[in-house]
Amino acid sequence: MVRRASAYPVFTGGHRVTRPDAVAGTARLVGRRRIAVVNARPGQTIFLPPAGRGRGPIVRRDAAGSVLRAALEQRRLEIDGQLAQLANYNPGGGVGAIGSRSRGYETADQNEWIEIELGAAVPLDQVVLVPAIRRDGINGFQADGFPQAFRVRAGTGGDRTGKVVAEFSARDGLLPRIAPLVIPGHGVQASWIRIEATVLSRREIDAKFVFQFSEILAFSGEENVALHRPVRYPGNHQRSSVPGWTDSAVVDGFLPYLMVAASGQKSVAYLSSGELGDQPALTIDLGASYPLSRLHLHAVDQSDTVPQAFAGDIGIPRVLRLEGANAADFSDARGLVELHHDTLYDVGPIVVRTFPVAPCRYVRLVAVKLNPDPFYWSGPPRLGFAEIELFSQGRNIALHRPVAANFKTEDPVRPLSSLTDGRNFYGTILPIRTWLNQLALRHELERERPLVSAELNQRYVRQKANVTRLAGLAAALACGVVVIVVVNRIRQQRAIEQTRKRIAADLHDELGADLHALGLLSDLAQNAHAEPARLGDLLRRVRTLTERTGKAARHCTNLLEAGDLHGDLVNDMRHASNRILADLEHQIEFEGQDELRQLSPRKRIDLLLFYQESLINIIRHSGATRVETRLAAANGQINLTVTDNGRGLAGQVPASLKRRARLLGAEVEAGPSETKGARFVLRLRRRWFGILP
Repeated sequence: MVRRASAYPVFTGGHRVTRPDAVAGTARLVGRRRIAVVNARPGQTIFLPPAGRGRGPIVRRDAAGSVLRAALEQRRLEIDGQLAQLANYNPGGGVGAIGSRSRGYETADQNEWIEIELGAAVPLDQVVLVPAIRRDGINGFQADGFPQAFRVRAGTGGDRTGKVVAEFSARDGLLPRIAPLVIPGHGVQASWIRIEATVLSRREIDAKFVFQFSEILAFSGEENVALHRPVRYPGNHQRSSVPGWTDSAVVDGFLPYLMVAASGQKSVAYLSSGELGDQPALTIDLGASYPLSRLHLHAVDQSDTVPQAFAGDIGIPRVLRLEGANAADFSDARGLVELHHDTLYDVGPIVVRTFPVAPCRYVRLVAVKLNPDPFYWSGPPRLGFAEIELFSQGRNIALHRPVAANFKTEDPVRPLSSLTDGRNFYGTILPIRTWLNQLALRHELERERPLVSAELNQRYVRQKANVTRLAGLAAALACGVVVIVVVNRIRQQRAIEQTRKRIAADLHDELGADLHALGLLSDLAQNAHAEPARLGDLLRRVRTLTERTGKAARHCTNLLEAGDLHGDLVNDMRHASNRILADLEHQIEFEGQDELRQLSPRKRIDLLLFYQESLINIIRHSGATRVETRLAAANGQINLTVTDNGRGLAGQVPASLKRRARLLGAEVEAGPSETKGARFVLRLRRRWFGILP
């Protein structure tokens, strides 16, 4: 399928987009949507969807290929900004020429065509197809009988093969529309153009398939070279007898829209209010001689009420002659063109006439035959226009030029200056080509904006859902943290409770042994009352044992009631050594006490229990008289060394110390000391992320 892009890219399909005043753009694929990128004017890039399947907005994407929400929002702002600067649709009312149409068919697959003879070969810039418009009770104004599939062909000479300028199918999505379709000609030399339809669409009135247009324009520069040119149809074409549907109406220059620009103050049309006399005339001084070639007459704007108050031909004479001259007295006057207004179908909102190029400074419009209007007041005929435009090389050189009349004009509301002020009832008057291009661009932007808005709405919905999910996840995470903290707290309390029970059991055993020993010594003391020396020794031993038992009991009470169990490990180890090694010489050293405080309560308890078990083993089995303890913490490692001068070990670590070391998660080894006694070495290493275990 061959598709081309227009000056305002109404449709694209991967071909380059060209504009006289902008850099070319391209079509590209975004996801599954084909989009077009063009420059609206130098330095400003706009994004438009093509008229075809899979149309969608143009947006920027991030590095991962995801469409950026900010880009969509920016695109919507750009569309709104552009729409505010474009002409708007305003279908005309009243009675007038509509266009041209073929016979009606029962099926859509038909070969119908319209051919327009342009005369001399010219570079073809644009072909503009204006649809015939109908009123729909549900959807408002809609195109009627616009073909679903067709091609545009252009060429020169008698050979009608020519070149295919553009081709469309139903998949290109041209319908629904009321806007004109702008097709670029790419500068192809053409003396004729032909629109060939292969698939027709229905007209509403009888549901038959027809091929019809309101107007076909062909622009070479600013000139509509198809205006009032000969039109050819297929041999089986049936000439319409219905008013408003003549064959030539497709090139009569009458469009179904009123010109409503986006800017400019409105201006009330000039309309005479008194006697005009014989052949009233309006004279314009152009200020210099210009080669004139085209005349635009904007009809007096019909009322803006529904229904309208009068027909659209008020003020337009039955016969109007345009004369040009270079002398102020028109002594060298020459006729340029003559307009005949025989029926309502001979006039429209804008009457366009071309004529051979003629250099003129002064121009005069002479009402040869006035148009009486018995339905608008009772009085003489009236003369008036909303604007008079005279074109030289595509430029309106009558703009803001003075206008004079050969009849009396005293109406301050409708001055003669309004004939050349460049404004109509709705605002600024635009060049025909610019106006149609703006309508075409508005159509595309209005089709793109809902797509962008829908995508944004989906993003907002997803974003809201994501926020809700994140809120739920955050709540779940918070609950999880609370649960973990509570569970960890319970486990710590349980571990501390179990440790307290273990300590209490150990102390209970120790106190029980002491109390048992006290009982035995008491029995011995009772039996030794006849031996004073022995009795005194027994009493001293009882006294010593009693004091030691009291110390153990007091220490046990303090240990179990402490809020922070073994919060001061160094002090607890001193108490333990003083209590257990009361009769032995003992030396204890500590290094890195700050790092020791970073140990968890569980580790402090296990370390103290290991130390106590080491001392108990020395008391019970070594027969030592001296014990040395050294506890050092540095660089994430804790070393506990206990040595004595007793009998020594055969390199075996007692089972009780192995069990304590395993609970602590440390390594233990035993060996001889320098005094031929025993030495126990415990090594505890730092673990996760530099935090002591």
